[in-house]
Amino acid sequence: MARLLSLWLPTLPTDRLRRHGAPEGPLATIEPLKGAQRIAAVDTAAAAAAIRPGMTLADARAICPALATVTADPDQEAKALRAIGDWGLRFTPITALDPPDGVLLDITGVTHLFGGEAALLDTLTADLAARGFAGRAAIGDTIEAAWALARFGTIRIAPPGRAAITALSRSLPLAALRLPSPVLQALAQAGLREIGDLLTRPRAPLAARFGATLLERLDGLIGLHKSPLTPSTPVPLFLAERRFAHPIATVEAIEASLLSLARHLAAQLERQAQGARRVEAVFFRVDGVVKRLALGTSRPLRDPVALVRLFHEKLESLGEEGLDTGYGFDVIRLGASVAEPLTSAQAELAAAAEQAAEADLALLIDRLGARLGATRVVRLRNADHHRPEEAAIAWPAHRLSTGPSMPDEPGRLRPLKMFDRPEPIDATAGVPDGPPLYFRWRRTLHLIAAVEGPERIAAPWWTTAAPTRDYFQAEDVAGHRFWLFREGLYGIEAARPRWFLHGLFG
Repeated sequence: MARLLSLWLPTLPTDRLRRHGAPEGPLATIEPLKGAQRIAAVDTAAAAAAIRPGMTLADARAICPALATVTADPDQEAKALRAIGDWGLRFTPITALDPPDGVLLDITGVTHLFGGEAALLDTLTADLAARGFAGRAAIGDTIEAAWALARFGTIRIAPPGRAAITALSRSLPLAALRLPSPVLQALAQAGLREIGDLLTRPRAPLAARFGATLLERLDGLIGLHKSPLTPSTPVPLFLAERRFAHPIATVEAIEASLLSLARHLAAQLERQAQGARRVEAVFFRVDGVVKRLALGTSRPLRDPVALVRLFHEKLESLGEEGLDTGYGFDVIRLGASVAEPLTSAQAELAAAAEQAAEADLALLIDRLGARLGATRVVRLRNADHHRPEEAAIAWPAHRLSTGPSMPDEPGRLRPLKMFDRPEPIDATAGVPDGPPLYFRWRRTLHLIAAVEGPERIAAPWWTTAAPTRDYFQAEDVAGHRFWLFREGLYGIEAARPRWFLHGLFG
């Protein structure tokens, strides 16, 4: 049975300001609304002084002259919430943000790592308080149940089963259903105040009068309907994790831990005959900051030593300052988010030397990608275009198997060296539309001994018209081979076509 944890941060905006040196005493954030400065959020001291969100600043000052105010910053508040969501990953790999002041955690199957659900709640709230954030958390079978108990319940943990949460929810206010304000007002006018008032009434009249959303939220609360949890970050397909009693901060200790985790990850991959294509290491710092290192591979990989070698390249390029170990990491998690089938190499399927060469090339691509960035390591491949200068495309080398391609056409020979831009030459032909007899390039005269062509290449019909090219493979008396073309059809596109040298054969 699924178990969900809802974490509520009632004073997130002001707690964030306290961490950045806000003054002591009652504190609130303000924002312009309806032509006046109004209270957006308050801390515990301001709430105790009867300051409420939505109140005008003038009224708040009249009630509490000592109130300190700071302009609300929704972007920074959202950033702080995302950071807390990342911090929540130390308890479970499945977390989701619940804006503007909550985080959801799927704790199914992980509570035994912390000594049970109650111990997990204690650890989570204590760690959060140590980082300067006040929070309330509750656990239930559904998102709606956990959300309601965290904000309105007196019990933190709802026992599993529909009967238990139904009994607990009877005394909760209707605000626990997270309904829009107009619906809550309409329910209050009808004399309905608590969840129990809805449970004893026929469903059809309630839906007809207050909308289907009311019953959906009610069913979610009591477990008749379970809303899905959409993780903020992709959940790894394969995962290995290690926790440390004493935080580690040196690159050597980090790499040793990664090697141990890579071996566990490789065992999981081998059992499923899979190889990793994208691997991410997540480092949880003792002060709550989360660091990530991700790398992609050009082929399915599950060799622990090879994986750690790639992370070594990444760590070496960053250094300890770049990784920013701070006071050290107390949790490291290694996960494979993308994997592909990988069977054991078999000699009868491919030559051993060829397999080794392919593996060495893939390792080189991966190491360069880890150090320089995967998108900066490219390989040229055929593109779906017949003009020579556009017939190749630079594609990330680690994604070579998934990029666009066009098979080579039989008999279409191209030079080993192709100029980025064709170079103009002075050429003389026996007839205006015939092959050249000789040409001058870079002040050197070349007499043609043999020539083959033409190969006619025209601009695509859907683009702006460009002159037609007639390409020739020419060999001079010294044995040098050239790729030449005449630009423009004689008497149709040009009165005097121009000649260019586009490439050199070996």
